[in-house]
Amino acid sequence: MITIYHNKMCSKSRCTLDLLKENKQEVEVVEYLKTTPTADELKSILQKLHMKPEELVRKGEKVFKEKFAGKSLTDEQWIQAMVENPVLIERPIVVKGDKAVIGRPPENVLGLL
Repeated sequence: MITIYHNKMCSKSRCTLDLLKENKQEVEVVEYLKTTPTADELKSILQKLHMKPEELVRKGEKVFKEKFAGKSLTDEQWIQAMVENPVLIERPIVVKGDKAVIGRPPENVLGLL
């Protein structure tokens, strides 16, 4: 089973989901703006991505510019910022077992299949 943390308003996210379906993958779709990952779930995802929390933050978002630009936060603070403001989470994230990738570009997910 593959899980995609998906934003249906994002073209890259939609393309990634389509690519998974074209490759006949069973996909669990998590609309993370509606069902925000918990801090523990984000920590698990980050481990699978081999990324630090700040690397998963979308720095072009309005909320980032208004609240976080230029600030130095701890890993825990970045995780809490993403839990409280899920729009900050880079998308889409695709998880399979103990591995995960960011679907930018969508073809990144092919390595998980």
